[in-house]
Amino acid sequence: MLSAVTVSKETIEFRNSPEPSLQPGHALVRVHNVTLCGTDLHIWEDDYPTDLPLIQGHEFSGIVEALTHGENHGISIGDRVAVNPIIYCGECRPCLTGRYNVCQNVGCLGCYSDGALSELISVPLDKLCPVPDGLPLDMAAMGEPASIAMQAVNRGRPQAGETALVLGSGPIGLLATLYLTELGVTVVCADTEQHRLDLAVEFGATDTLLVAPGSDFPDAHQGPRLEALTDGYGPQMVIEATGVPSSLENAIRLVASAGRIVQVGISPRQANVSMKDIPYKELDIMGSRMSLNLIPDGLALLARHPAKASSLMTHRFAFADLQQAYRLMQGRTEKIGKILIEMPAGTPA
Repeated sequence: MLSAVTVSKETIEFRNSPEPSLQPGHALVRVHNVTLCGTDLHIWEDDYPTDLPLIQGHEFSGIVEALTHGENHGISIGDRVAVNPIIYCGECRPCLTGRYNVCQNVGCLGCYSDGALSELISVPLDKLCPVPDGLPLDMAAMGEPASIAMQAVNRGRPQAGETALVLGSGPIGLLATLYLTELGVTVVCADTEQHRLDLAVEFGATDTLLVAPGSDFPDAHQGPRLEALTDGYGPQMVIEATGVPSSLENAIRLVASAGRIVQVGISPRQANVSMKDIPYKELDIMGSRMSLNLIPDGLALLARHPAKASSLMTHRFAFADLQQAYRLMQGRTEKIGKILIEMPAGTPA
């Protein structure tokens, strides 16, 4: 089978290797579609705490090709599936308390061990998530990012009738907006790119705030709008989905007293956090990482909104053009949502 191996910084080699053998408790999945995210770019740039060489790809969908006799977990050969890439030990304290998404020994296919940029992959049966009828298999590759957005929303304990501010209208912010709207929450979105805010309106945002880098946020016109939407108190909930330090600082400043902030954007950079506002407002500040097996919920969310899911997919590349896809992500010269890699089995005839 053919695999794309990231061998060193910004360097991919396509290699032929033996197909994986079928192991007890596993299925062989023919990979049809892989979507890329910022983590994939960092790994390709060798700017991520993992070792190269590595077969990347952690957001993917495909078709079950083989199962061990007598083991199926409700899965059959020929089923369309998305895959939960998270690997956890089940024995550490976080796992034993049900927080296995932050397992002390957490792993992830395509990030810390070989993943889905390969024609065939062996996957534990309990990681397979059937794709709902009517959801195209290429869209199902986004079940993993949808699950991350839903985890962040759930961490914030949203209540119908509240107002939430979502900072960042990339795929995670947009999917969080969609889910919050379903839950009856009024959503205001902020971003530095107008085209992303235009999408946010399609995903349910009541209002949008364009952030001018280096300028006050909100500005003299945006502040009164945000106050009007929140009765002058500020949003009860803020989701920070950019990983930009100043964005977390804005979240702390703008959130209502007794409000909740969910930090889902990841960055190694340092934020200057006020030691006054957090206790004075008695804020709940929570991190959110991956999800608690929410990929089936993410698939269901996408299936309920197929047109919106499709609008997230802005670029498609053949497997052979994978390097070009990473170059596009790196250059930031185009409006990019999700990039889909069409594997040989998923390439239209």
